[in-house]
Amino acid sequence: MIITGARAPRPPAARRTGPFWPSPAVGLAATIVAVAGSSRVSQSSDELATLSAARRSAAGLWELAQHVDGHFLPYYAFMHLWVGFGQAEWWLRLPSAVATGAAAALIAGLGRRLHSPSAGVTAAAVYVFLPSVSHHGQNIRPYAFAAAAAVLAAWALHRAIEEPGRRGGRWGYAAAVALLGCTQVFALLVLAAHVLALALYGRGALARMLPALAVGCVPGAVWAVVGFTERHAIRWIDMPGPAVFLALPRTVGGTVPAGCVLLALAPAALLLLRRDRAHGLWTTLLAGWALLPPVLLFALSHLLSPVYVDRYLFATVPAYALLAGLALASMPRLLAVLALTTALTAGLPGQLAVRREDGHRENFPRAVRIISADARPGDAIMYNGSWLRTGMLYYGGRSLPDDVLLTGARPRPDSFDYPERTDVTTVLDGRERVWVLWRGNRGSASSGSDRPGALVRAGFTRDRSWQVGRAPGMTVALYTR
Repeated sequence: MIITGARAPRPPAARRTGPFWPSPAVGLAATIVAVAGSSRVSQSSDELATLSAARRSAAGLWELAQHVDGHFLPYYAFMHLWVGFGQAEWWLRLPSAVATGAAAALIAGLGRRLHSPSAGVTAAAVYVFLPSVSHHGQNIRPYAFAAAAAVLAAWALHRAIEEPGRRGGRWGYAAAVALLGCTQVFALLVLAAHVLALALYGRGALARMLPALAVGCVPGAVWAVVGFTERHAIRWIDMPGPAVFLALPRTVGGTVPAGCVLLALAPAALLLLRRDRAHGLWTTLLAGWALLPPVLLFALSHLLSPVYVDRYLFATVPAYALLAGLALASMPRLLAVLALTTALTAGLPGQLAVRREDGHRENFPRAVRIISADARPGDAIMYNGSWLRTGMLYYGGRSLPDDVLLTGARPRPDSFDYPERTDVTTVLDGRERVWVLWRGNRGSASSGSDRPGALVRAGFTRDRSWQVGRAPGMTVALYTR
């Protein structure tokens, strides 16, 4: 459906389904689900980067932002204040859980406005029980905030269009877009769907809302420029091929079964509501919100620099949940119950997996237990990738063997690495046993410095090794003379 002309009719049904406000009860329930089990999952390398940044002084955080992760500065600044009240795992993850609750509440409110109360609650339920949502709801990174801000921006756009006489509606939308750009810069790609929806709605809406959209994009544009100047920090990203689109089910759902159910329900909403003028415009926005960002991220990777990473697309997941909610609410009740049960069942194994100790892939607590169970006085420890030290110190503290290469207690001001000595042979005089950690499997220690190779040249041989965490995992190895 395409609406043209300067005075396009507003869908009347969208204004009669209830108030614009989110659903606090849904948000609280979603927050509780996200918090559940968050204290037993080992932090990942990305989460440890957040912890490292947040622990620095304000001046130190500013110094870091000038070299790496500058576009994350708003989130790091918030976490800098947050860690002042505690550094337990559940506390560090609580902001993301609250953001997940906020996103669910907004999804319920927006679904109610777009279709019906049952559509809103169903969409929120689908969102909350997706393994990908639980993962980011327990992730000490800004992606849960990006998803919440994406829903807030869509909610504010709908409110501004459906209630054009409401004071401050346009600038409330601008504020929501500004917040979106301060969470994660690639989340701004969802705004392509907003422009599409405004163009379909009519020239009057487009002319009225584009200035607010432009103003709201200013902070995100600044952080995008900062991120582009520091793109050396993501040089590990490979150039994507067309096969990345085959991974969309896992990207949006967290697991392939959950994602496949979600991707099956999304087009069902478009088919069921295609003849309904009251809903056609907004289902078009949801479809663009879901599909345009991966296409645009793929294009940016080939035009500028490789940037295609699955988690950068997490802000699209609420759109899939909303489409699923609209589809289920438009089906016969029995069929909707069966489909919803299938969706929730498909996500259950993933929900349990993300709450395991290695749910975020790394497993630092197990690495600490392995070393503590067999360590002897006089043992040394080395890291093939000095950032691993942040995780081992967080979980092991002073119980670890002697860190013979470390020359400073704090990370370098311009990175997440620690200052280390390079004379491996000298520091191992009189040592008979050395523990070494690296990321990857037992046969690969290519990341960081070649500590295993230096140990072999110093007369050590690998005695034992353990693989911990999920692929790529981490290796703990004991070398002896």
